[in-house]
Amino acid sequence: MSPGLAAQELGLRRDEFQLAVDLGIVRTLPGSGPGAADVAVGPARRRVARSEIERLRGAPDFPDGLRERVRSVGMTEGARLLAVTKGRFARLAKTGHFSPVRFYVNRYRAVVWLYPAAELGEFALTHPGLLTGRLPVDVRTRAEGSEDWRPRNWRARRLGMLLRASADPWARTAAIASLLDPLDVAEVVDDPFERAYLERFRPAPPFWRPNAPAAREIADRLLLADDPDEILWHRMSLALALDEARADRQAPLPGTPGPAPLPVSALVPAPLPVSAPAPPTFPAWTVRPRAALPGADATGAGAVLGPPWLAGQDAAPSGIGEPGAAGEAAPAGGRAPGLGPGGPLPAGPGGTLPPGPAGRASPGPAVSASPGAPCPASPGPAGLPSPGPARAPGGTRPPGRRTRRSLLDRLRRRMEAGPRPGA
Repeated sequence: MSPGLAAQELGLRRDEFQLAVDLGIVRTLPGSGPGAADVAVGPARRRVARSEIERLRGAPDFPDGLRERVRSVGMTEGARLLAVTKGRFARLAKTGHFSPVRFYVNRYRAVVWLYPAAELGEFALTHPGLLTGRLPVDVRTRAEGSEDWRPRNWRARRLGMLLRASADPWARTAAIASLLDPLDVAEVVDDPFERAYLERFRPAPPFWRPNAPAAREIADRLLLADDPDEILWHRMSLALALDEARADRQAPLPGTPGPAPLPVSALVPAPLPVSAPAPPTFPAWTVRPRAALPGADATGAGAVLGPPWLAGQDAAPSGIGEPGAAGEAAPAGGRAPGLGPGGPLPAGPGGTLPPGPAGRASPGPAVSASPGAPCPASPGPAGLPSPGPARAPGGTRPPGRRTRRSLLDRLRRRMEAGPRPGA
């Protein structure tokens, strides 16, 4: 489960959930995925098991008890919890009696430290003598000096959280190196390839780091060790951790191939099955000898491509091959059956066209083209009545309707009649 979903299940805000992880209240698991071991340890790549959520939700004081354990307070509220003055609380905090868990930079560029309220309650129970009376001499001596253990204790807490978050030797070494200046790291890790490999595991800064340039500069200084004793301690820890990392595996050289990426099939979901459209069907055209065609002579050579019904093996569809049928296409040249290039073909005996070549049947009766003769009735589509006799072009109009003359005809008739009287 992702940290965001886990925070919703536990009823915590993002900062409260991250504080619970830093304090070890919520146990997390390293993120899974290709190359997860080669990236910096960060809260965004941590996962929370369902059993851990159920364990926390099954506590008798859930959810108030969980919120109380992740609550952080400042100096004013912390002094109220310990029932001491703010000055006494500040001296106890500077001398390292309790460590802060977070900080922020206010508008005056002053660092404000936050402390877990649960730890302050435990300190009050275990050290009641430091809350009343005079403070011991060593505490007063260290408090009067310039020594401040709060940044050092916070870095130690953060380092412990980073070391618990990963079991990889190189990631743990990079967590220690993140507290040192780059010059100190270069003195301990003299191999540039190993330093570049440690940079890949460098942990990300806290998500609550301020965004303002001046405040971020102050926060970045607090991320690095500044006390000589602390720097020496981390340098020795880095050297020991580096020996363990080298024993586990060597740092890769430039050009060494990394982990194999996942195949594309694992990243892109498989498309849904889509049924392919059925291919269009066309009439089967077969190759047959020319002599097999109806009315062809036996001397025909070669073969022709045509539908099956031309060879007489199959019946022709309705309206195809019949003269005058609806939907019949005109032959090549754009002429209708029975018309020649110069006009109508001469009619044969009986008013029919002459027979076609090679004994083929005549396409039908001859078409009269005389102006006064009526045109024959053309058959209509299959199953529909005939539309009746067609009117010949150039015929007379029905009686009772005047024939419209053109303008030229009217002018010509007026000129032939002569000028009007009195014009």
